Amino acid sequence: MAREHLMSQLGGWAGYDVACAQREQRDGQSWWVLTLNAVSGWLRQCSGCGCATRSVHDWSDRRVRDLPLFEHRVELIVQRVRVACDRCGPKLEHLSWLAPYARVTKRLGDSVSSLCKVASIRHVAAFFDLDWKTVKALDFAAMETELGPVDLDGIEVIGMDEFAIQKGHRYATVVVEPTRKRVLWIGRGRGRADVRPFFELLGPERCARLKAAVMDMNAGYEIEVKHHCPQAAIVFDLFHVVAKYGREVIDRVRVDCANTLRDDKPARRVVKGARWLLLKNRDNLEPEQDVQLEELLAANRSLFVTYVMRDALKDLWSYRHTGYARRAWLSWYRKARRSRIEPLMRFAERLKPYLDGILAHCRYPLGTNLIEGINNKIKVIKRMAYGFRDDAYFFLKIRSAFPGDWR
Repeated sequence: MAREHLMSQLGGWAGYDVACAQREQRDGQSWWVLTLNAVSGWLRQCSGCGCATRSVHDWSDRRVRDLPLFEHRVELIVQRVRVACDRCGPKLEHLSWLAPYARVTKRLGDSVSSLCKVASIRHVAAFFDLDWKTVKALDFAAMETELGPVDLDGIEVIGMDEFAIQKGHRYATVVVEPTRKRVLWIGRGRGRADVRPFFELLGPERCARLKAAVMDMNAGYEIEVKHHCPQAAIVFDLFHVVAKYGREVIDRVRVDCANTLRDDKPARRVVKGARWLLLKNRDNLEPEQDVQLEELLAANRSLFVTYVMRDALKDLWSYRHTGYARRAWLSWYRKARRSRIEPLMRFAERLKPYLDGILAHCRYPLGTNLIEGINNKIKVIKRMAYGFRDDAYFFLKIRSAFPGDWR
């Protein structure tokens, strides 16, 4: 009797008593199998209309998993009741601790979803000795309940960026609200048609309230924002412009310099191996790297000019007055044209049509650094799970990782 009383106290199975407790061994695991019988005369709740009744239509036994008890797995044999409701007729009883037709208790489901925040489905399934499909369904349902539908009211600024979702140049787009640090929407693809569902979800009234959208120089994003939100300012991000400068100018000039040094193998080796040295920010260099960079730039005019012009380009994002920023751009543009360095001249011409989006940073000092941080977190989520089998679950995982800062 003491054992049954202890199990009853540990249980918390409202409306049920422990009728029998047996200990078993299954595949090297210790199990407690508890038989729960419905308490006679208990006031039960109809799952249809919520009315209370003591009338029982029938019952059937159901095997349900519960939280482990110390080192023991726990299985319940529950006498699942159908009440005789005056309004609904025979209806399954509503239980606070067990969802209709569920094979795990709610507290086990909560523990599973909590552990899924820090571990993969495979590891959580192994820990609780559950099927991975069951674990995924529990985690999916818990995240849907916790997050609910996205609140799109009051949004004035958005950030848009792409991230790799699979090998083979398969991408998805993430839209965030920088002010509250939350993910608003995720969808496959990075083209204009791929992001259109977000603006359709936003609706005309909310689109009309949008003030700014920060992004990289993706033409599809820009055209779609201008189509749905013509009043919104397009803000081009510093990170992507500088990264593009590094690929198209610094890398190209470095390779050209290395090609001119074919007869001087040691010097050519130094220039070829200096890629990351040239692309890193000066503040992030080690003391010996700083010395190496000074020697490299002193020995090559083209590399020196492109390196200095990169820092001058970055300064455009430090201005808060559009007029001053425009004058700084014109000065930079003239210097690029006079440099006679072909990759730098081409880059300046290509960047010119994007000037309005660069100058918009003066009014809306935004960047995609938050989105880049989100993209890094997305990579961690993918690695931890060894990939995801469906987009809905993966995208919900991303939303759950960035629900927003509401302080």
